[in-house]
Amino acid sequence: MKVTVDPDRCEGHARCWEICPEVFSLDEQGHGRAETPEVPAGLEKKAAEAAANCPERAITVS
Repeated sequence: MKVTVDPDRCEGHARCWEICPEVFSLDEQGHGRAETPEVPAGLEKKAAEAAANCPERAITVS
């Protein structure tokens, strides 16, 4: 599973990081970013939940 965060859509609500800090981090302005494009085994469900909770739909899961 791969994840990406669109920096142009992210508004910095940090829900992704709150739900799955193992995959997502925050930059200096509090905007989310994927620490690694490949989701580690066992974290797929949490990464998908984080994407589903993004108000701007800035996270793509594939």
